Amino acid sequence: MRPSARVERHSFSKLKETVEMPNLLDVQISSYESFLQRDVPPEKRENTGLQSVFTSIFPITDVHELFSLEFVKYSLGEPRYSIRECRERNMTFGAPLKATLRLVVREAGADGKEKVVKDIIERDVFLGEFPLLSENGTFIINGAERVIVSQLHRSPGVFFDEEIHPNGKKLFSARIIPYRGSWVEFTLDVNDIMFVHIDSRRKLAATTLLRALGYSTNEDLLKTFYKCVTESISPKKGTRLIGAIAAQNVVDSSTGEVIVTANSEITDEIFKKLLDLKIGKIDILEVDFTIDAGIIRNTIDKDSTSSFEEALFKIYALIRPGDSPTVELAKDLLEKLFFNPKRYDLGEVGRYMINQRLELDVPLEETVLNRKDFLAIIRYLINLRNGFGDVDDIDHLGNRRARSVGELLANQFSVGLSRMARTIRERMSLKDQEQVSPHDLVNARTVSAVIDSFFGSSQLSQFMDQTNPLAELTHKRRMSALGPGGLTRERAGFKVRDVHHTHYGRICPIETPEGPNIGLIASLSCYARINKYGFMETPYRVVKNGKVTDEVDFLTADKEDKFLVAQANEPLDDHSRFSNNLVKARAKGDFIVVKPEEINYMDVSPKQLVSVAAALIPFLEHDDANRALMGSNMQRQAVPVLKTEAPIIGTGMERKAAVDAGAVIVAKRPGTIEYVDAEKIVIRPTRRGKEKMMELVEFDEYEFTKFKRSNQDTCINQRPIVNMGDKVETGDPIADGPGTNLGELALGANVLVGFMPWRGYNFEDAIIVSERLVADDVFTS
Repeated sequence: MRPSARVERHSFSKLKETVEMPNLLDVQISSYESFLQRDVPPEKRENTGLQSVFTSIFPITDVHELFSLEFVKYSLGEPRYSIRECRERNMTFGAPLKATLRLVVREAGADGKEKVVKDIIERDVFLGEFPLLSENGTFIINGAERVIVSQLHRSPGVFFDEEIHPNGKKLFSARIIPYRGSWVEFTLDVNDIMFVHIDSRRKLAATTLLRALGYSTNEDLLKTFYKCVTESISPKKGTRLIGAIAAQNVVDSSTGEVIVTANSEITDEIFKKLLDLKIGKIDILEVDFTIDAGIIRNTIDKDSTSSFEEALFKIYALIRPGDSPTVELAKDLLEKLFFNPKRYDLGEVGRYMINQRLELDVPLEETVLNRKDFLAIIRYLINLRNGFGDVDDIDHLGNRRARSVGELLANQFSVGLSRMARTIRERMSLKDQEQVSPHDLVNARTVSAVIDSFFGSSQLSQFMDQTNPLAELTHKRRMSALGPGGLTRERAGFKVRDVHHTHYGRICPIETPEGPNIGLIASLSCYARINKYGFMETPYRVVKNGKVTDEVDFLTADKEDKFLVAQANEPLDDHSRFSNNLVKARAKGDFIVVKPEEINYMDVSPKQLVSVAAALIPFLEHDDANRALMGSNMQRQAVPVLKTEAPIIGTGMERKAAVDAGAVIVAKRPGTIEYVDAEKIVIRPTRRGKEKMMELVEFDEYEFTKFKRSNQDTCINQRPIVNMGDKVETGDPIADGPGTNLGELALGANVLVGFMPWRGYNFEDAIIVSERLVADDVFTS
């Protein structure tokens, strides 16, 4: 390659880059690929994204169970038009989505009970054009490029909180947040009574819910939550038994009279009765109520129900007031509320979070609640009241997750399919068995209408900021706490917007808007990635016995809290050991000094703290944070100049930003430039090994975008930076785009600046420019 086609860079960095920076568009591309699984054979597809939406809604059965529509597989065809044609014709770039559906028709059997299969019809059903992601991480919708911004929201799971009562007492609460379904909140009041709220309705005693879950008697409840012992009843045991709390009901077998009830105190009188009746033994609670607040006991006293049926009826009356149910109906309602996967879904994430928080081992596939969960939550709440355990910090990135493009689309597709399922059921009841096929039942418009409205009008589907390559890149890496199911500007307080210690290496503390959205819209840090559960991870080098290894671990925020992490610029000797006897390290939000042996991890790069835009600012560490924020935002507003000039002083991010943004065209494989003009480059690939034997040579052709109008009315024009005969390697830049120079981001010009007053003309924000800047078109765009 010609020496002139590459900017020679000399690095003055003390640190060598140990970890390669990931593709900056990975957040969009990998999320969409795992959603679509386009190149995966149907039988090998994982139950995620589009596949999981189909399997959760199908099979669809009618009321009489005569028709059943089952899902077999889905496939995507080839796009009818290229991206370029879609832009020119104002069309959406997408591929036809077809689902193979199987309709099973049944009829009543000879005995009238068993239904027998009468017919099976399998057909491919067209479900509309599904928008495809371009290789630059954008969607072409009606000819315009749009970006789906990732959303930061509260993760499903269980969260423990505290508030201070006016009398100074701490009141604890626990909230179960599902991905889909009813919210449940357990609260403690001033009198240490536990209540439960289902969907913010009127409160119930928590024991009412427990009774409905099968712990129907006071005896069951006490033995579930307290340690019980069996004591023999004799005159010697009087001192131990008098004043103790009974854990069971004792009944006089001859008269049927209840002598002592579970949860009541054994008095002198009751003790004498027990002795007289020669009752041999009794279960009592072995609990020190000076330490334990006796929450379950207090709640049982407050509870107006005393049996399984009463509890069911009370819950039914709360959710459906006015109806008079049977036990079966009430049972069915409770089942639907928390235990039916069609109505209630914690998602794999919610189940993972509950397992982590409560130290349970429920399989991740079980995405509904169970009795174990309720008991563990109530026990943890009791422990909090008794002074053990910690409450959650809602702004911690272990409790917030990102919904990327794939998940947002899956949610929309699920809404569309649910609507379609409703119309399918209606049509099933109207159709005649003889003349029905999957085509007659399915109305694809319902699905495509939902998807179209999401791309066209959702708060998270945005017209791409295309002012310059950096603006494009930043827009695709943006994280928004706003949008459906998120926060609103007016409601969001200071705490949600503030920088949190878990943002380190995950969310940039610098780049955020200055207006009402400050802190609600953020940018992903350079090295950050989003894992399969939607939590942000950042890489760290593993440290073993004070020696820094080249092994790299990606840690989520809650995992990182358990370790001590050293800074990237901590000096190391030739054997990769820490040079200093004491090392500065981060422990949660604190900066402490420890011995090298205590360190678990080390940062991979000083850049991992900040986003791409902030990492493009040289000597960022010397800048005031407020001005750095303005600088990183203003770089995105730079209109590409006519004569681009790469910066003399760069940070090493210029090439990565320009290439990953898609402004620069790079060679896909090594070869020789065969042909070059203003509109295309043809490369003859270098043949290696067996390829040398092949007769035919497949040339690589790269077409340029010429003088295209961008979304912001700037000009997108690509031009070659190589000559015929040049040799290129994989990843070498071969054509420049807007705002780039020799494959590097070049948003401005290298001008000489004098810092001095000049007769008051440069007072405050005024700048004096040389006439030559205008005459030589230095900043002409």
